[in-house]
Amino acid sequence: MAYTEFDRERWVAEDPAQKRADRDDFARDRARLVHSAALRRLAGKTQILGAGHDDFVRNRLTHSLEVAQIGREFGAALGCNADVVDTACLAHDLGHPPFGHNGEMELDRVCADIGGFEGNAQTLRLLTRLEPKRCHPDGRPAGLNLTRASLDASTKYPWRRGAGPVPSRKFGTYEDDLPVFDWLRGGAQPGVRCFEAEVMDWSDDVAYSVHDLEDAIASDWMDPRALRSRTEMRSVLEVAGATYAPDQDPAALGDALDRILATGAIPQRFDGSRNDLAGLKDMTSQIIGRFVLAVERATRERHGPGPLSRYDADLVVPDGTRAECAVLKAVANQFVVTAEDQMALKGRQRELLADLVELCAAQPETRLDPPFRADFLAAQDDAARLRVVVDQVASLTDARAVLLHSLWAAPTGTSA
Repeated sequence: MAYTEFDRERWVAEDPAQKRADRDDFARDRARLVHSAALRRLAGKTQILGAGHDDFVRNRLTHSLEVAQIGREFGAALGCNADVVDTACLAHDLGHPPFGHNGEMELDRVCADIGGFEGNAQTLRLLTRLEPKRCHPDGRPAGLNLTRASLDASTKYPWRRGAGPVPSRKFGTYEDDLPVFDWLRGGAQPGVRCFEAEVMDWSDDVAYSVHDLEDAIASDWMDPRALRSRTEMRSVLEVAGATYAPDQDPAALGDALDRILATGAIPQRFDGSRNDLAGLKDMTSQIIGRFVLAVERATRERHGPGPLSRYDADLVVPDGTRAECAVLKAVANQFVVTAEDQMALKGRQRELLADLVELCAAQPETRLDPPFRADFLAAQDDAARLRVVVDQVASLTDARAVLLHSLWAAPTGTSA
């Protein structure tokens, strides 16, 4: 299926004279993402460990770049437009607030009475409202004004809160962003993702499952020998089954771990030497290739040769491959995400974000950045004003959140 003019349409029509003849619509979408402030800010946001933890671990930006590298080649091999997939991969984490999923959970609590907070819904809000590039004729912001195909590909959970095909806290749009959501989803079956979004989602799963393991080993949060210890891995397999693959039989998850170890990709030891760091890189290359090729082959077996895109195919992830990926996710969860000192830090981070929302709301005229200040003044009710405050807080990098909190929460007489 070729991409049509419908797929290339933008929410706000643009002057054709501004187009460069040598650049495709979807290449323009990617360029807008690359030049956006929202993408740059990801360099200061937590991936698995806090931004700045050390010079090896990923942040949200480097993670997004790696997802895009995987997704671009993977999607192109299946016949997708490479720029559409690349754009979706670069955009997929734009909505993450400071401190990653931990911050997301706290802002969801803060927004419980106004429709919640969800990083994927916030991504759509950034792309279509908050990130400045184009405006509607009446002056309302239109965000980056990407094409319908690129916006749809960036929508991992194409439903409103509570309206997904399976029970989940994940959703892709807030109620006041429904007009653009309905526009970009024009003609699509409710709850069904386009093929490019599925490619982006699997590329994300592959990248973070493998790279979080690499970061955990390289940063001495875990010894790779633990992966060969039945005692230590027992709890990991329990987490994999409870959190990442609840439909998989526990024995199947154990078999998945055995298959990964049998590849020989996991190093026997790690001491931080260049040779061992090279071994880690070989590990990531081998496992990423394993996961991507397994899905590419399974998808081709179902759909045959030829280009696949939009709604003419669905991505096929074999159960065994999904189980292997779930086990690797659980390893990072067990050894890093839920480590005792990390849990104490996460509690302090949640308190800080809750404070920032209150502090911004108390003095919006001086504490909101100019674009958010204008949104706050235009808001029609308390719910809309709270959403603007959360938009501001969610946009912050980890470091700026900490800095502003230190200034605003200072004792009376010394605050900024």
